[in-house]
Amino acid sequence: MLIALRDEPNMRIHLLAIAVVTFSGIYCGLSAIEWAIIALAIGFVVSMEMVNSAIEAIVDHVSPEYHKEAGRIKDLAAGAVLVAAIVATVIAVYIFGNKIFNLIF
Repeated sequence: MLIALRDEPNMRIHLLAIAVVTFSGIYCGLSAIEWAIIALAIGFVVSMEMVNSAIEAIVDHVSPEYHKEAGRIKDLAAGAVLVAAIVATVIAVYIFGNKIFNLIF
């Protein structure tokens, strides 16, 4: 993970999001099950980002010049990260939306 943090700008964005979610979870007093779900979502996104980075590095190594198929492979890997991030966002909205609603009303 340290290599990804050093070399991948998107991983630093994910790290910032993790910090925001963690502090928000502490503030909202998430239950153990809510923390477990949040941890799984975070792990899913971070893992997919690392797999995406590895796939991109392999494709760049094998095919340094542009090839349509190489671009397709990299787009599919990036799409997997996008799906993971969307799922994590839906989970966060559901968990934190209920907490915020209960704090307001």
